[in-house]
Amino acid sequence: EDAALAGLWPDRMLSLLRTPATERRLAPDLSAPERPGAAADPDRVLELALLVGELLLASGEAAEDVEAAMLAVARAYRIHPCDPQVTFTRVAISYQPGSPEPSLSAECSVRRPAGDYARLAAVFRLVTEIAAGGVGVGDAHDRLVAAHRRGRRYPGWIPVLSSGLLSGAATLMVGGRADARAWLVFVSAVVAALAGDRLSALVARHDLPAFYQFVVAAAPAAVIGILMSFNGLQLRGSVVITGGLYALLPGWPMVAAAQDGLAGYYLTAAARLLEALYLMAGVVIGVMTVLYFGVNNGADLAAQAGPAGAVNPPLQLVAAMLLTLAFAVLLNTERGNLPAVLLNSGAGWSTYGVLVNAGGEPIMATGIAAGLVGLFGQLMARYRGNSALPFVTAALGPLLPGSVLYFGMLAFVRGEPEIGLSGAGRAVATAMALAIGVNLGRELARLFLPAPRAVAPGRRSGGRHRR
Repeated sequence: EDAALAGLWPDRMLSLLRTPATERRLAPDLSAPERPGAAADPDRVLELALLVGELLLASGEAAEDVEAAMLAVARAYRIHPCDPQVTFTRVAISYQPGSPEPSLSAECSVRRPAGDYARLAAVFRLVTEIAAGGVGVGDAHDRLVAAHRRGRRYPGWIPVLSSGLLSGAATLMVGGRADARAWLVFVSAVVAALAGDRLSALVARHDLPAFYQFVVAAAPAAVIGILMSFNGLQLRGSVVITGGLYALLPGWPMVAAAQDGLAGYYLTAAARLLEALYLMAGVVIGVMTVLYFGVNNGADLAAQAGPAGAVNPPLQLVAAMLLTLAFAVLLNTERGNLPAVLLNSGAGWSTYGVLVNAGGEPIMATGIAAGLVGLFGQLMARYRGNSALPFVTAALGPLLPGSVLYFGMLAFVRGEPEIGLSGAGRAVATAMALAIGVNLGRELARLFLPAPRAVAPGRRSGGRHRR
């Protein structure tokens, strides 16, 4: 029974976080502290909780989920009352043992976040074991350090090829064709993405900000797309550019920003949103600079507003799942989770396609599809005892507003600002629909599988930390 309760620690800790710190009851002793009946050393526990928060935040977890994990670790070792705090790149935790004794606090900064879902899964499983008991503080710390130092699970050449495969799959998904011209466009998109990846790595080696990395990474797809438009083969260079956008759009940071805002972490949400906008601005500048010269020199870059048309539904479904697979590999998702991620992606994309082809509004269809992705991702995560991020992030890839954003950029280059603003607005609205849909799916999962309440229902109002 204790193990079952420990597996539901995210829900129980979220309930505690939504309760004033002074009203949180002392959790049952589900751990195995170093001295039976006594709390573990507070300094070591705070250091452990801080490292857990640092690794989760660096992996892209929402601020509320990071705080829930830190609180679970502290309470498992009977460190109470404690108050975890996450604000964008800052992770902190404080502990007040009693009035005669001074309070303890620790904090750190996460400067270089990077998506590593294998490491995220390892940390999540460790927190579950800590909540269930049987893991000492020293052993838990050693396992966290090992997870932090562990390299990626895929050989170095596989993520590189995956970046190209992601762009190529996007061209098939957007275009909906499988003829010889479509495959030539596919190969061109793969080459452009590989060139962009190498250029981005070259810029990164000189320690330039990520903004410039996105600028140079976006340019090759635009260059190849324009060159393909100057031919008599009727090759669609615009599809190559759109495929490049799918590979570069900071989709999950925007979703995470909206989730933090919906959860009440307004400062963190604003900072994450600003970061995502800077990265998107880099992509837009890289593409529009090249588009400007191409359009003014006669390049034929017809815009396609979105991959909504059922030109070839089976092909587009396979392409969407292929895009998801490449995205999941880039995020270092564990191999055992890949089938579930692909299943979730297929369900989300099929829902979107059915709704749009039935006459539904694409933005509404995106939100509903994202809600299903979020719901299924949460259920898969609960079944496997894992974080929901590996099952949700990559599955949202096909729903990103790559085509809509390209449509808006091309309109600006052609001197049609009204149409351009409309396209940009639809791209933002689509991103918001993704975020709200995922958040709604998460809350629905909590309703379907409610965890035992850690506090009395009458004491849950108020006390939300707004950061």
